[in-house]
Amino acid sequence: MDPESLRGEGVPLPAGRGVATDEGDGGARPLWLSDGPAPFGLWGRIRAAHARTGLWPLLLEPLDGEVGEFRPWASGELYPEGMSRPSDHDPAAVLAAWWEGCTAIDEEDDPLSSEERLAVTAPYGAAWPGLAAGRAVAEDPDELAAENADALLSFGAGARLGLVEAASGAEALVVTGWSGPANHAGTGEIAAVVADWERRFGARVFAVGFDTLRLSVAAPPATLEEALPIAAEHFAFCPDNVWQGSVKDLAEYAERLVGADVWAFWWD
Repeated sequence: MDPESLRGEGVPLPAGRGVATDEGDGGARPLWLSDGPAPFGLWGRIRAAHARTGLWPLLLEPLDGEVGEFRPWASGELYPEGMSRPSDHDPAAVLAAWWEGCTAIDEEDDPLSSEERLAVTAPYGAAWPGLAAGRAVAEDPDELAAENADALLSFGAGARLGLVEAASGAEALVVTGWSGPANHAGTGEIAAVVADWERRFGARVFAVGFDTLRLSVAAPPATLEEALPIAAEHFAFCPDNVWQGSVKDLAEYAERLVGADVWAFWWD
């Protein structure tokens, strides 16, 4: 990885360093991390130069606002060795398997009755609806992602700039060795679904936290009918968005997806 290649593109690079991972002898440095907050407007300029530099920009957020240690990024809690690649997985099969696991009834340990549990995923219950149809993008996905990156910075999130040598945002999740969804799924499987969303909905990874992920979406659902099967995918992908969110069921969650050009996920 050559962050200095950006200077040849006329893109200013703030002070930063390569981050050694906790794995092996510490020689691997898959991530470059800025020393301070990401400059406003830089995400879009780096993304525009990606075809020539191979560097994918990420806005990196620390665990629960712990700016000092800036975990997991500055601390090197990254584990790229042995991670599967997005191309190793069929996103449709992965989502179906997650859905089956998340809708299974455990009558002994589940605090909800079987009826209450299945009501959470209404109108589908335990029946996996299959993949949602893709939509044509209404605007340039990369320009929208740059706008959403700047919007996040404008809220004072304290995100730093990360650079990863990767073909896409989905690939960048694996290359860095991010393990945020580990309690639910492997990063390779997560990245496979994100890569599919890149194709179907013009999604772009623009921000990642310890256990959070933000995607810019250029082709969000326009109606509740379109949003419902996407909501089912979100539930399979990140059930905590529903289980521990502020919605009572999948249908209410779907309402929030209509026209939403940012999809945010958090794994407990």
